[in-house]
Amino acid sequence: MNKTLREHTKLVDQMATALGVDLEEQVFRGNTDMEDIGEAVLKCTGCTQTEDCKHWLASRTAPAMRTPSYCRNSEMFQALKG
Repeated sequence: MNKTLREHTKLVDQMATALGVDLEEQVFRGNTDMEDIGEAVLKCTGCTQTEDCKHWLASRTAPAMRTPSYCRNSEMFQALKG
């Protein structure tokens, strides 16, 4: 389970970065908290498109406007993106 959590924590962080969202800054500003980020990681662990997500993230050459349609955390990322 630790390997899974580490993998999906990394994916959540990479997705935020791909969208131009700095999660640490968002926590600092009070726009989210570590509990919300933890919930996002848990949602991510239930995704069946992990390999597609990894490929999508690896193919980014510029900030993305939105997540792929299958992302379980799309709403959170869009809210933080502003």
